[in-house]
Amino acid sequence: MLRSEKSQQIDFIKSRFDKMTSAVFVDFQGMTVEEVTKLRDGLRAKGVEYKVVKNKLVRHALKGAPWLKGLDSTLKGMTGVAWSYEEPSAAAKVLKEFIKENEKLKIKAGLLEGQILDGKGVENQLAALPGKNEARAALLATLMAPAQRMVTLLSAPAGNFVRLLKAKEQKG
Repeated sequence: MLRSEKSQQIDFIKSRFDKMTSAVFVDFQGMTVEEVTKLRDGLRAKGVEYKVVKNKLVRHALKGAPWLKGLDSTLKGMTGVAWSYEEPSAAAKVLKEFIKENEKLKIKAGLLEGQILDGKGVENQLAALPGKNEARAALLATLMAPAQRMVTLLSAPAGNFVRLLKAKEQKG
């Protein structure tokens, strides 16, 4: 690879890490082309970018990052990186589901807001984070709860009065 090509690759990788919300490093050794294509399609459908990278180029791209030293054991062997740009848990969720069907894929590590997660941390913590729509629904439910309670409290006296009139009518 020419020096200019290496420089372009390093810039590409650096730009992906600069704009990502999370990244997941995987080992795809032993997977067939069809399996990798299926994985790429699943990731693309969720807005996740996946690329096979050279470990040395990743090290150059991340030079100066405080957490780079923690990735030393991760950046060995075959490495693919899945970058999530909007939902931090998107890549982890797709990869966790994919591993259920294909055990050849191994999650090496994850990166979330400068924190390095091991493979189990990615599967158990990062993949468990709610998606954007789930978080919005939870927030909306929290905001709506006091209003719903107030409506219930305000309508209770009227409902009680109607039941009282109905009971009086049936009795008399």
